[in-house]
Amino acid sequence: MNKFERSVRLMPELCKGCINCIKYCPTQAIRVRNGKAVITDQYCIDCGECIRICQNHAKVAVYDSLDSLEQYEYTVALPAPTLYSQFNNLDDVNIVLTALLYLGFDDVFEVSGAAELVSEESRKYLKENKDKWPLISSACPSVVRLIRVRFPNLIEHLIPIDPPVEVAAQMARQRAMEQTGLPSEKIGIFFLSPCPSKVSYARSPLGKEKSEIDHVLAIKDIYPVLLPFMNEASKSTLDLSISGRIGIGWGAAGGEAGGLLAESYLAADGIQNVLQVLEDMENRKFERLQFIELNACHGGCVGGTLTVENAYVAKTKLARLRKYQAVSLSHLEDQPGSATYWKKPVEYEPVFQLGKNLKESFHMLNQVEEYCNKFPGLDCGSCGAPSCKALAEDIVRGEAKETDCIYLLKESIHEISTEITQMTTEALESDAGDSGCIHMLQSFICQIADQMERLDSHMEVFHKKEEEEE
Repeated sequence: MNKFERSVRLMPELCKGCINCIKYCPTQAIRVRNGKAVITDQYCIDCGECIRICQNHAKVAVYDSLDSLEQYEYTVALPAPTLYSQFNNLDDVNIVLTALLYLGFDDVFEVSGAAELVSEESRKYLKENKDKWPLISSACPSVVRLIRVRFPNLIEHLIPIDPPVEVAAQMARQRAMEQTGLPSEKIGIFFLSPCPSKVSYARSPLGKEKSEIDHVLAIKDIYPVLLPFMNEASKSTLDLSISGRIGIGWGAAGGEAGGLLAESYLAADGIQNVLQVLEDMENRKFERLQFIELNACHGGCVGGTLTVENAYVAKTKLARLRKYQAVSLSHLEDQPGSATYWKKPVEYEPVFQLGKNLKESFHMLNQVEEYCNKFPGLDCGSCGAPSCKALAEDIVRGEAKETDCIYLLKESIHEISTEITQMTTEALESDAGDSGCIHMLQSFICQIADQMERLDSHMEVFHKKEEEEE
């Protein structure tokens, strides 16, 4: 199964084979095999945790470059509100928007403007669907993907409205076509993203066949080339902003919930916290809540791995910038039908299912339990899997061996050593011409050499982990 796009990639030449990433991955999508990390496509949700935690910078996000502008006759930049939080002492977002035009874009369209429209439409949906409370935000692609693969019972609680970036792309393309008379294919829509999950969204969108976003650029790449144009833009600033306090607030955790004006809500950020909230929701702990906002990145989108500023500093900057903004500048009555709903349902994807059917799954689960009973339960990670249970599942799937566990490997070596000793004794006591004993002895020697090599590999990983902890 490979139904998901993945923008997070591994650079094998930089990977040292440590096990930090396997411990922090929320979906256990990473294994260490033959001294290198391996990412399983269908398990990865593009949350970027491995990028954050990798000390060797072996995990990277794949996205587009500014050179892509040359492919189109007319280009539009869609700046995420997170972009504003990267600059010091910014008091007018129009400076950033004007600088983007100086950089080479023909037009700009604020994602925060579309966010205000989505907030209005979400308020209506919230009132009309009380039977589905608490409703969950669908703005973070990583969270939606996590729900699709691990929490199928919560899919019906997702708000089925296109995220602000998609609404902004639709409106920007329509405006560009009306103003220029150019066909759609000659207009390039560029989203300036704070995280890898939105790169994947543009390539494989939710609730529709194709996104209106043509290319995704990283904020961390745009930031240094935009700085030289900021001074010039501050001298002759154009009035381009179409958003207020509500829209800009979407850039940080709690911003979307604040824009909904809900009486009771929960806002959680950081993928581990998100997991806890989803588990609690599945256990019906939040039935009195109206709305739940979840962000995979700490601090919200400001904490994305494609940004340059510290997440909490950026959050403070965004709060200061919003202080003197109007509450909202974009309204649905001015843009009827702009906040669109999903065209096709978002479905459960059982990527973690062991068997092809119920009978096979039960059989394999019993095998997993048997292996888990053999393992020490330390979840040390030396086997290359994040936990003993994960290793057991890998073995049942045929992707690993029982002796990948360093403790079982030691037992195996001890057993073979004992048998070699016995065979050696028998060979010495038997006739010199007993070739059967000699062949068996040679076979055991080969086995123990192979096992010792595996043990050396495990111990190398184990020692690396100890050194990093010190």
